[in-house]
Amino acid sequence: MDGDDREARGYGLPPVAPVVRMTRMHASIVSGEAIMAVALADSMFLSIGPNEARPRVLLFLLFSFAPFTVVARFIGPFISGIRGGQRTVMFGVALMRAVLMIGMVSTIKSLAVFPLAFGALVLSKTYSISKSAMVPLLERDETKLVEANSRLAKVGGIIGFVIGVPAFLLQLVSTSFTLYVGAAVFLFAAYQAWHLPRTHGTPAEDQELEYRELHSHRVLQAANTMRFLRAAVGFMFFHLAFWLRDEIAGTAWFAFAVALGNMSILAANWVAPNLRNRMRTESMLLLSLVMIAVTGIAAGVSGAFIAGILLTAAVNSAAAIGRVAFEATVQAGAPDADKVGAFARFETHNQLAWVAGGIIPVVVSFDGHVGSWVIGLVGAAGGLVLLRDRRASRSRDGRATGRGHPAR
Repeated sequence: MDGDDREARGYGLPPVAPVVRMTRMHASIVSGEAIMAVALADSMFLSIGPNEARPRVLLFLLFSFAPFTVVARFIGPFISGIRGGQRTVMFGVALMRAVLMIGMVSTIKSLAVFPLAFGALVLSKTYSISKSAMVPLLERDETKLVEANSRLAKVGGIIGFVIGVPAFLLQLVSTSFTLYVGAAVFLFAAYQAWHLPRTHGTPAEDQELEYRELHSHRVLQAANTMRFLRAAVGFMFFHLAFWLRDEIAGTAWFAFAVALGNMSILAANWVAPNLRNRMRTESMLLLSLVMIAVTGIAAGVSGAFIAGILLTAAVNSAAAIGRVAFEATVQAGAPDADKVGAFARFETHNQLAWVAGGIIPVVVSFDGHVGSWVIGLVGAAGGLVLLRDRRASRSRDGRATGRGHPAR
Protein backbone atom coordinates (compact mmCIF):
# COMPACT_ATOMS: atom_id res chain seq x y z
CA MET A 1 0.00 0.00 0.00
CA ASP A 2 1.53 3.38 -1.00
CA GLY A 3 1.65 6.55 1.09
CA ASP A 4 -1.45 8.10 -0.41
CA ASP A 5 -3.46 4.94 0.19
CA ARG A 6 -2.36 4.82 3.83
CA GLU A 7 -3.34 8.48 4.21
CA ALA A 8 -6.73 7.78 2.63
CA ARG A 9 -7.30 4.89 5.04
CA GLY A 10 -6.37 7.20 7.90
CA TYR A 11 -9.17 9.59 6.90
CA GLY A 12 -11.60 6.68 6.54
CA LEU A 13 -11.50 6.90 2.74
CA PRO A 14 -11.02 3.97 0.37
CA PRO A 15 -7.60 3.68 -1.31
CA VAL A 16 -7.18 5.16 -4.77
CA ALA A 17 -7.96 2.46 -7.33
CA PRO A 18 -5.11 1.50 -9.71
CA VAL A 19 -7.32 2.34 -12.71
CA VAL A 20 -7.82 5.86 -11.32
CA ARG A 21 -4.06 6.24 -10.86
CA MET A 22 -3.49 5.14 -14.43
CA THR A 23 -6.15 7.51 -15.73
CA ARG A 24 -4.54 10.46 -13.92
CA MET A 25 -1.12 9.51 -15.23
CA HIS A 26 -2.43 9.09 -18.78
CA ALA A 27 -4.13 12.48 -18.66
CA SER A 28 -0.86 14.09 -17.55
CA ILE A 29 1.17 12.34 -20.24
CA VAL A 30 -1.27 13.44 -22.95
CA SER A 31 -1.18 17.02 -21.61
CA GLY A 32 2.61 17.11 -21.72
CA GLU A 33 2.69 15.72 -25.25
CA ALA A 34 0.13 18.29 -26.43
CA ILE A 35 2.18 21.12 -24.94
CA MET A 36 5.33 19.84 -26.63
CA ALA A 37 3.49 19.50 -29.95
CA VAL A 38 2.37 23.14 -29.81
CA ALA A 39 5.91 24.34 -29.09
CA LEU A 40 7.40 22.26 -31.92
CA ALA A 41 4.67 23.18 -34.40
CA ASP A 42 5.15 26.89 -33.80
CA SER A 43 8.93 26.82 -34.19
CA MET A 44 9.09 24.38 -37.11
CA PHE A 45 5.96 25.20 -39.08
CA LEU A 46 3.61 28.02 -38.10
CA SER A 47 6.21 30.77 -37.64
CA ILE A 48 7.89 30.26 -41.06
CA GLY A 49 6.79 30.22 -44.71
CA PRO A 50 5.49 27.07 -46.47
CA ASN A 51 8.55 26.68 -48.71
CA GLU A 52 10.87 26.79 -45.72
CA ALA A 53 8.58 24.57 -43.66
CA ARG A 54 8.56 21.61 -46.09
CA PRO A 55 12.27 20.72 -45.78
CA ARG A 56 12.18 21.22 -42.01
CA VAL A 57 9.18 18.96 -41.59
CA LEU A 58 10.76 16.38 -43.90
CA LEU A 59 13.96 16.48 -41.85
CA PHE A 60 11.90 16.08 -38.70
CA LEU A 61 10.18 12.99 -40.11
CA LEU A 62 13.37 11.42 -41.43
CA PHE A 63 15.71 12.16 -38.54
CA SER A 64 13.24 11.81 -35.68
CA PHE A 65 11.09 8.92 -36.90
CA ALA A 66 13.31 6.85 -39.19
CA PRO A 67 15.84 5.94 -36.44
CA PHE A 68 12.91 4.71 -34.37
CA THR A 69 12.75 1.60 -36.57
CA VAL A 70 16.24 0.66 -35.35
CA VAL A 71 15.64 1.39 -31.67
CA ALA A 72 12.11 -0.06 -31.52
CA ARG A 73 13.25 -3.68 -31.57
CA PHE A 74 14.99 -3.14 -28.22
CA ILE A 75 12.04 -1.46 -26.47
CA GLY A 76 10.09 -4.66 -25.80
CA PRO A 77 12.98 -6.62 -24.23
CA PHE A 78 14.02 -3.51 -22.29
CA ILE A 79 10.56 -3.08 -20.75
CA SER A 80 10.26 -6.79 -19.96
CA GLY A 81 13.60 -6.79 -18.16
CA ILE A 82 12.94 -3.78 -15.93
CA ARG A 83 12.46 -4.52 -12.23
CA GLY A 84 9.09 -3.16 -11.13
CA GLY A 85 7.45 -3.84 -14.46
CA GLN A 86 5.33 -1.30 -16.31
CA ARG A 87 5.12 0.95 -13.25
CA THR A 88 8.87 1.58 -13.23
CA VAL A 89 8.92 2.05 -17.01
CA MET A 90 6.12 4.61 -16.92
CA PHE A 91 7.75 6.49 -14.05
CA GLY A 92 11.08 6.60 -15.90
CA VAL A 93 9.43 7.67 -19.15
CA ALA A 94 7.60 10.58 -17.52
CA LEU A 95 10.74 11.70 -15.68
CA MET A 96 12.88 11.59 -18.82
CA ARG A 97 10.22 13.40 -20.83
CA ALA A 98 10.48 16.25 -18.32
CA VAL A 99 14.26 16.36 -18.78
CA LEU A 100 13.92 16.43 -22.57
CA MET A 101 11.41 19.29 -22.40
CA ILE A 102 13.89 21.33 -20.40
CA GLY A 103 16.62 20.44 -22.91
CA MET A 104 14.46 21.74 -25.78
CA VAL A 105 14.39 25.21 -24.25
CA SER A 106 17.85 26.02 -25.61
CA THR A 107 17.64 23.98 -28.84
CA ILE A 108 14.10 24.57 -30.16
CA LYS A 109 15.26 26.89 -32.97
CA SER A 110 18.20 24.74 -34.11
CA LEU A 111 18.84 21.35 -35.68
CA ALA A 112 19.92 20.13 -32.24
CA VAL A 113 16.23 19.74 -31.40
CA PHE A 114 16.01 16.67 -33.68
CA PRO A 115 17.89 14.28 -31.33
CA LEU A 116 15.69 15.47 -28.46
CA ALA A 117 12.56 14.99 -30.58
CA PHE A 118 13.78 11.50 -31.44
CA GLY A 119 14.25 10.74 -27.74
CA ALA A 120 10.75 12.06 -27.01
CA LEU A 121 9.35 9.80 -29.74
CA VAL A 122 11.07 6.71 -28.34
CA LEU A 123 9.80 7.51 -24.85
CA SER A 124 6.30 8.20 -26.15
CA LYS A 125 6.13 4.84 -27.88
CA THR A 126 7.65 3.11 -24.85
CA TYR A 127 4.83 4.56 -22.76
CA SER A 128 2.22 3.55 -25.34
CA ILE A 129 3.50 -0.03 -25.36
CA SER A 130 3.60 -0.22 -21.55
CA LYS A 131 0.09 1.21 -21.29
CA SER A 132 -1.34 -1.28 -23.78
CA ALA A 133 0.38 -4.15 -21.97
CA MET A 134 -0.78 -2.98 -18.54
CA VAL A 135 -4.50 -2.62 -19.33
CA PRO A 136 -5.21 -6.39 -19.44
CA LEU A 137 -3.28 -6.79 -16.17
CA LEU A 138 -5.62 -4.32 -14.45
CA GLU A 139 -8.77 -5.44 -16.27
CA ARG A 140 -8.96 -9.25 -16.32
CA ASP A 141 -12.41 -9.46 -17.91
CA GLU A 142 -11.83 -9.84 -21.67
CA THR A 143 -15.33 -8.56 -22.47
CA LYS A 144 -14.46 -5.22 -20.83
CA LEU A 145 -11.14 -4.64 -22.62
CA VAL A 146 -12.69 -2.42 -25.30
CA GLU A 147 -14.36 -0.37 -22.55
CA ALA A 148 -11.08 -0.08 -20.60
CA ASN A 149 -9.09 0.95 -23.68
CA SER A 150 -11.85 3.36 -24.67
CA ARG A 151 -11.92 4.93 -21.19
CA LEU A 152 -8.25 5.87 -21.40
CA ALA A 153 -8.67 7.06 -24.98
CA LYS A 154 -11.62 9.24 -23.94
CA VAL A 155 -9.54 10.86 -21.23
CA GLY A 156 -6.77 11.45 -23.74
CA GLY A 157 -9.23 12.95 -26.22
CA ILE A 158 -10.72 15.33 -23.65
CA ILE A 159 -7.31 16.45 -22.44
CA GLY A 160 -5.94 16.77 -25.97
CA PHE A 161 -8.85 19.03 -26.90
CA VAL A 162 -8.95 21.10 -23.71
CA ILE A 163 -5.19 21.63 -23.33
CA GLY A 164 -4.78 23.08 -26.84
CA VAL A 165 -6.01 26.59 -26.02
CA PRO A 166 -3.94 27.01 -22.80
CA ALA A 167 -0.89 25.67 -24.64
CA PHE A 168 -1.27 28.25 -27.41
CA LEU A 169 -1.73 30.98 -24.78
CA LEU A 170 1.47 29.84 -23.08
CA GLN A 171 3.19 30.00 -26.46
CA LEU A 172 2.22 33.67 -26.72
CA VAL A 173 4.29 34.30 -23.59
CA SER A 174 7.33 32.41 -24.87
CA THR A 175 8.33 29.00 -26.17
CA SER A 176 10.64 28.54 -23.20
CA PHE A 177 7.81 29.11 -20.73
CA THR A 178 5.63 26.62 -22.62
CA LEU A 179 8.34 23.97 -22.42
CA TYR A 180 8.93 24.54 -18.69
CA VAL A 181 5.21 24.12 -17.99
CA GLY A 182 5.25 20.93 -20.05
CA ALA A 183 8.15 19.63 -17.97
CA ALA A 184 6.17 20.28 -14.78
CA VAL A 185 3.21 18.34 -16.19
CA PHE A 186 5.44 15.35 -16.95
CA LEU A 187 6.79 15.47 -13.39
CA PHE A 188 3.21 15.20 -12.10
CA ALA A 189 2.73 12.20 -14.40
CA ALA A 190 5.84 10.62 -12.89
CA TYR A 191 4.37 11.05 -9.41
CA GLN A 192 1.17 9.28 -10.44
CA ALA A 193 3.10 6.51 -12.20
CA TRP A 194 5.16 5.79 -9.10
CA HIS A 195 1.99 4.96 -7.16
CA LEU A 196 0.74 2.41 -9.67
CA PRO A 197 0.80 -1.25 -8.57
CA ARG A 198 3.77 -3.43 -9.48
CA THR A 199 2.41 -5.44 -12.38
CA HIS A 200 4.45 -7.66 -14.66
CA GLY A 201 3.58 -9.19 -17.95
CA THR A 202 4.79 -12.78 -17.89
CA PRO A 203 6.99 -13.92 -20.78
CA ALA A 204 5.40 -16.60 -22.89
CA GLU A 205 6.31 -20.05 -21.61
CA ASP A 206 5.27 -21.75 -24.84
CA GLN A 207 6.99 -19.95 -27.72
CA GLU A 208 5.14 -21.99 -30.31
CA LEU A 209 1.79 -21.12 -28.75
CA GLU A 210 2.74 -17.44 -28.61
CA TYR A 211 3.71 -17.51 -32.28
CA ARG A 212 0.39 -19.14 -33.25
CA GLU A 213 -1.61 -16.59 -31.28
CA LEU A 214 0.21 -13.54 -32.65
CA HIS A 215 0.03 -14.94 -36.19
CA SER A 216 -3.60 -15.97 -36.02
CA HIS A 217 -5.86 -14.69 -38.79
CA ARG A 218 -7.69 -12.46 -36.35
CA VAL A 219 -4.61 -10.70 -34.96
CA LEU A 220 -2.83 -10.31 -38.30
CA GLN A 221 -5.92 -8.85 -39.95
CA ALA A 222 -6.30 -6.35 -37.11
CA ALA A 223 -2.63 -5.38 -37.38
CA ASN A 224 -2.86 -4.83 -41.15
CA THR A 225 -5.99 -2.73 -40.71
CA MET A 226 -4.22 -0.50 -38.18
CA ARG A 227 -1.43 0.18 -40.68
CA PHE A 228 -3.91 1.45 -43.26
CA LEU A 229 -5.63 3.57 -40.61
CA ARG A 230 -2.36 5.06 -39.37
CA ALA A 231 -1.23 5.81 -42.93
CA ALA A 232 -4.50 7.66 -43.54
CA VAL A 233 -4.08 9.69 -40.33
CA GLY A 234 -0.48 10.64 -41.21
CA PHE A 235 -1.44 11.69 -44.73
CA MET A 236 -4.48 13.64 -43.49
CA PHE A 237 -2.52 15.67 -40.95
CA PHE A 238 0.30 16.82 -43.21
CA HIS A 239 -1.97 17.24 -46.23
CA LEU A 240 -4.16 19.61 -44.22
CA ALA A 241 -1.15 21.46 -42.84
CA PHE A 242 0.36 22.32 -46.23
CA TRP A 243 -2.87 22.64 -48.21
CA LEU A 244 -4.39 25.12 -45.77
CA ARG A 245 -1.22 27.22 -45.53
CA ASP A 246 -2.00 28.49 -49.06
CA GLU A 247 -5.63 29.34 -48.25
CA ILE A 248 -7.05 32.55 -46.78
CA ALA A 249 -6.90 32.34 -42.96
CA GLY A 250 -5.21 28.97 -43.45
CA THR A 251 -3.67 28.82 -39.97
CA ALA A 252 -7.06 29.42 -38.36
CA TRP A 253 -8.63 26.74 -40.55
CA PHE A 254 -5.84 24.32 -39.65
CA ALA A 255 -6.38 24.98 -35.93
CA PHE A 256 -10.11 24.39 -36.44
CA ALA A 257 -9.41 21.12 -38.28
CA VAL A 258 -7.09 19.90 -35.50
CA ALA A 259 -9.71 20.78 -32.86
CA LEU A 260 -12.38 19.03 -34.93
CA GLY A 261 -10.15 15.97 -35.20
CA ASN A 262 -9.68 15.85 -31.43
CA MET A 263 -13.43 16.21 -30.86
CA SER A 264 -14.10 13.37 -33.29
CA ILE A 265 -11.60 11.14 -31.48
CA LEU A 266 -13.36 11.89 -28.22
CA ALA A 267 -16.77 11.11 -29.73
CA ALA A 268 -15.49 7.89 -31.30
CA ASN A 269 -14.14 6.67 -27.98
CA TRP A 270 -17.53 7.26 -26.38
CA VAL A 271 -19.18 5.29 -29.17
CA ALA A 272 -16.66 2.40 -29.34
CA PRO A 273 -17.92 0.44 -26.28
CA ASN A 274 -21.50 0.62 -27.60
CA LEU A 275 -20.33 -0.61 -30.99
CA ARG A 276 -18.58 -3.51 -29.26
CA ASN A 277 -21.88 -4.50 -27.64
CA ARG A 278 -23.44 -4.77 -31.09
CA MET A 279 -20.64 -6.17 -33.23
CA ARG A 280 -17.36 -8.06 -33.07
CA THR A 281 -14.02 -6.27 -33.09
CA GLU A 282 -13.43 -7.59 -36.62
CA SER A 283 -16.54 -5.75 -37.79
CA MET A 284 -15.41 -2.58 -36.00
CA LEU A 285 -12.13 -2.69 -37.92
CA LEU A 286 -13.92 -3.10 -41.26
CA LEU A 287 -16.29 -0.27 -40.34
CA SER A 288 -13.28 2.01 -39.72
CA LEU A 289 -11.91 1.41 -43.21
CA VAL A 290 -15.33 1.81 -44.85
CA MET A 291 -15.80 5.16 -43.06
CA ILE A 292 -12.52 6.48 -44.47
CA ALA A 293 -13.22 5.14 -47.97
CA VAL A 294 -16.76 6.55 -48.23
CA THR A 295 -16.07 9.96 -46.68
CA GLY A 296 -12.76 10.41 -48.53
CA ILE A 297 -14.24 9.64 -51.94
CA ALA A 298 -17.33 11.74 -51.16
CA ALA A 299 -15.14 14.72 -50.21
CA GLY A 300 -13.08 14.23 -53.37
CA VAL A 301 -16.17 14.12 -55.59
CA SER A 302 -17.64 17.17 -53.84
CA GLY A 303 -14.49 19.24 -54.18
CA ALA A 304 -15.86 21.64 -51.57
CA PHE A 305 -13.38 23.35 -49.28
CA ILE A 306 -15.34 22.54 -46.13
CA ALA A 307 -15.62 18.87 -47.18
CA GLY A 308 -11.84 18.54 -47.00
CA ILE A 309 -11.89 20.09 -43.54
CA LEU A 310 -14.67 17.83 -42.28
CA LEU A 311 -12.87 14.77 -43.64
CA THR A 312 -10.39 15.04 -40.77
CA ALA A 313 -13.23 14.24 -38.35
CA ALA A 314 -14.09 11.05 -40.24
CA VAL A 315 -10.47 9.91 -40.50
CA ASN A 316 -9.64 10.54 -36.85
CA SER A 317 -12.84 8.98 -35.53
CA ALA A 318 -12.39 5.92 -37.74
CA ALA A 319 -8.80 5.50 -36.56
CA ALA A 320 -9.90 5.86 -32.91
CA ILE A 321 -12.54 3.14 -33.29
CA GLY A 322 -10.02 0.93 -35.05
CA ARG A 323 -7.43 1.53 -32.35
CA VAL A 324 -9.55 0.34 -29.44
CA ALA A 325 -10.74 -2.65 -31.50
CA PHE A 326 -7.15 -3.51 -32.44
CA GLU A 327 -5.87 -3.36 -28.86
CA ALA A 328 -8.75 -5.49 -27.62
CA THR A 329 -8.13 -8.01 -30.41
CA VAL A 330 -4.47 -8.44 -29.46
CA GLN A 331 -5.15 -8.43 -25.72
CA ALA A 332 -7.88 -11.09 -26.00
CA GLY A 333 -6.63 -13.00 -29.05
CA ALA A 334 -3.13 -13.61 -27.72
CA PRO A 335 -3.62 -14.30 -23.98
CA ASP A 336 -0.45 -16.40 -23.69
CA ALA A 337 1.82 -14.00 -25.58
CA ASP A 338 4.29 -11.50 -24.17
CA LYS A 339 2.12 -8.37 -24.51
CA VAL A 340 5.05 -5.97 -24.16
CA GLY A 341 7.02 -7.51 -26.99
CA ALA A 342 3.91 -7.89 -29.15
CA PHE A 343 2.81 -4.27 -28.78
CA ALA A 344 6.39 -3.09 -29.35
CA ARG A 345 6.44 -4.79 -32.74
CA PHE A 346 2.96 -3.62 -33.68
CA GLU A 347 3.69 -0.05 -32.58
CA THR A 348 6.79 0.03 -34.79
CA HIS A 349 4.78 -1.00 -37.83
CA ASN A 350 2.04 1.51 -37.03
CA GLN A 351 4.58 4.29 -36.67
CA LEU A 352 6.18 3.42 -40.00
CA ALA A 353 2.76 3.52 -41.66
CA TRP A 354 2.09 6.97 -40.15
CA VAL A 355 5.43 8.29 -41.40
CA ALA A 356 4.93 6.78 -44.86
CA GLY A 357 1.53 8.41 -45.12
CA GLY A 358 2.83 11.73 -43.78
CA ILE A 359 5.85 12.03 -46.06
CA ILE A 360 3.76 11.95 -49.26
CA PRO A 361 2.00 15.34 -48.84
CA VAL A 362 5.22 16.88 -47.52
CA VAL A 363 7.08 15.95 -50.72
CA VAL A 364 4.15 16.34 -53.17
CA SER A 365 1.70 19.23 -52.99
CA PHE A 366 -1.97 18.20 -53.41
CA ASP A 367 -5.08 20.29 -53.95
CA GLY A 368 -7.70 19.76 -51.29
CA HIS A 369 -10.01 17.51 -53.31
CA VAL A 370 -7.11 15.43 -54.69
CA GLY A 371 -5.89 14.74 -51.16
CA SER A 372 -9.41 13.65 -50.21
CA TRP A 373 -9.41 11.18 -53.10
CA VAL A 374 -6.08 9.74 -51.93
CA ILE A 375 -7.43 9.22 -48.41
CA GLY A 376 -10.57 7.58 -49.75
CA LEU A 377 -8.53 5.22 -51.90
CA VAL A 378 -6.35 4.29 -48.91
CA GLY A 379 -9.48 3.32 -46.97
CA ALA A 380 -10.88 1.39 -49.94
CA ALA A 381 -7.60 -0.47 -50.45
CA GLY A 382 -7.48 -1.38 -46.77
CA GLY A 383 -11.05 -2.63 -46.86
CA LEU A 384 -10.39 -4.79 -49.93
CA VAL A 385 -7.26 -6.26 -48.34
CA LEU A 386 -9.17 -7.06 -45.15
CA LEU A 387 -12.02 -8.74 -47.06
CA ARG A 388 -9.53 -10.72 -49.15
CA ASP A 389 -7.69 -11.90 -46.04
CA ARG A 390 -10.95 -12.92 -44.37
CA ARG A 391 -12.03 -14.92 -47.40
CA ALA A 392 -8.62 -16.60 -47.60
CA SER A 393 -8.66 -17.47 -43.87
CA ARG A 394 -12.16 -18.94 -44.11
CA SER A 395 -11.07 -21.00 -47.10
CA ARG A 396 -8.01 -22.33 -45.24
CA ASP A 397 -10.09 -23.11 -42.16
CA GLY A 398 -12.63 -24.93 -44.32
CA ARG A 399 -9.96 -27.09 -45.94
CA ALA A 400 -8.39 -27.85 -42.54
CA THR A 401 -11.77 -28.87 -41.12
CA GLY A 402 -12.48 -31.00 -44.18
CA ARG A 403 -9.23 -32.91 -43.61
CA GLY A 404 -10.22 -33.57 -40.00
CA HIS A 405 -7.96 -30.89 -38.46
CA PRO A 406 -9.40 -28.28 -36.14
CA ALA A 407 -9.57 -24.79 -37.60
CA ARG A 408 -7.34 -22.28 -35.86
